[in-house]
Amino acid sequence: SVRGCIVGADLSVMNLLVVKKGEQDIEGLTDKMLPRRLGPKRANHIRKLFSLDKKDDVRKFVVRRDCPDKKKKSKAPKIQRLITPQLLQRKRHQKAIIRKRMQAGQQAKEEYMK
Repeated sequence: SVRGCIVGADLSVMNLLVVKKGEQDIEGLTDKMLPRRLGPKRANHIRKLFSLDKKDDVRKFVVRRDCPDKKKKSKAPKIQRLITPQLLQRKRHQKAIIRKRMQAGQQAKEEYMK
């Protein structure tokens, strides 16, 4: 048994986590280190990985991976939760619409109360 779980010969796959490394390496498991295939996608996770400030451009630090079929081509994920000037403009516009609607409501109320 592995940590209280019943393990039999009929199981084809087991999901295990190496907690403590022994004296000898297990061939094909602990003798070589494989890099992570994908990097973080969210802007704040990229900032945390590379210890960046808010002012640093996250787009320059995205983990890119090379395409094996196309020469001199690499792929990068679309960064989520990225604050762009367009996003800030959209936010300002939405707030202006709400403000204008509130002022129109107040004027309508004043007209009604006359």
